[in-house]
Amino acid sequence: MSFRVTNPFTAAVLSDTPALTAAEVEQAVHAAATVQREWRYRSLAQRSRLITRLGELLRAEREQLAMRCTQEMGKPLAAARAEVDKCAMLCDLAVQLAPRALSPERITEDTLGAWRVEYHPIGVLLAVMPWNFPFWQAMRVIVPNLLAGNVVLHKPAASVPGCAQLLHMLIAQAATETDTPPSVAPLFLVSSDQIAPLIADERIAAVTLTGSEAAGRSVGKEAGKHLKKVVLELGGSDPFIVLPDADVARAAKAAVAGRMVNNGQSCIAAKRFVVCDDVYDEFLDSFTRAMKALRLGDPTDPRTDVGPMATRSIRDDLDTQVRDTVSAGGRIAFAARVPEGEGFFYPPTILVDVPDNSPAAREELFGPVAAVFRVSDADAALARANNTRFGLGASVWTRDPRSAARFVAELEAGMVFVNEVVASDPRVPFGGVKQSGMGRELGTPGFREFTNVKTIRVAE
Repeated sequence: MSFRVTNPFTAAVLSDTPALTAAEVEQAVHAAATVQREWRYRSLAQRSRLITRLGELLRAEREQLAMRCTQEMGKPLAAARAEVDKCAMLCDLAVQLAPRALSPERITEDTLGAWRVEYHPIGVLLAVMPWNFPFWQAMRVIVPNLLAGNVVLHKPAASVPGCAQLLHMLIAQAATETDTPPSVAPLFLVSSDQIAPLIADERIAAVTLTGSEAAGRSVGKEAGKHLKKVVLELGGSDPFIVLPDADVARAAKAAVAGRMVNNGQSCIAAKRFVVCDDVYDEFLDSFTRAMKALRLGDPTDPRTDVGPMATRSIRDDLDTQVRDTVSAGGRIAFAARVPEGEGFFYPPTILVDVPDNSPAAREELFGPVAAVFRVSDADAALARANNTRFGLGASVWTRDPRSAARFVAELEAGMVFVNEVVASDPRVPFGGVKQSGMGRELGTPGFREFTNVKTIRVAE
């Protein structure tokens, strides 16, 4: 098996990198397990030096990293730069947050002694990462867990090995400069069919995956079989709810940004636009005009708003979902003109009159397609928003604090944003409910997910 990369804008083959052999896999796992026994006892200050230096190197190599990301998965260059910047910010903030998240907690004291809770590393983690944010997704697993004393085997998606290689060159450089063992976060170029045996390996303590529902079910099943801790960050069909008292112009502008982030290929992108009847026409008109203004093209061109999709198959799968929705009775209200050439473009599209049994209503649309639903009132909006097997993020637009409070309480989602699009931030937990996964990354819970939460009683 090899990691063959095709530029999604030119369709040219960029690279063909072989996967690790069985012997190389064994060597990497052995090295990771060996170094973790020493790394776990390094002080937090020592671990923090590695992460601080990594943040500095990310900023220094920003242009090289961003360009490779654009070449491998089609992300507009400005967005790729922003991704690198966010990774550097994560390094800074994680170092600041770690002492509070990982320090022992004194619970209470009585006449016989004291209670406290400590957070100890659990060992070697297997991180199975996606292609849509090749730096950010990996870093938000690697950084908190290295600070916690774990070691991370990073398995990147097959379509972005170059991004992973550049990232790990910087990790290796930061390790050398901070007297850190190089195998605390090795690049792990293995095929998907090697994942199950690795989860079964007693040297692997836990596994985390960001990806599709199908991949999550497979990894979760294997982890459960071997009683391994697992965190799953899966798909989303995030509702974007516009209530009658919303600032419609502001909401429509944000809706475009929320749907088109990363060329529409984000688990927390707004996907189902649930709009109350009183403002439906106004919203749809503003939303359509803003979508029409988007510029498709070369992702390295600073004037480009939407680049190609990451692979031909992802584009074709999206096209099938749209066609099936239309066949079921949905209607295309707007579809942009696709630029000529070999790129894997899909037109920014707005679907209306979407039937409940169609893909646009039931499945995640991973690309620049928005499904707009007209509902009668706030009660219907809440019911429509929750009528999904997903529960990652949700965005609600209202000027009424009471409406906001109701939707925050009753939306079935791991994250709810009011008058703002859903986003991730290193300081707060990220994750979903229902079929969007389990566990949390980032924030204090992200530091503690893969620790042994150890209760300690010291009697006098």
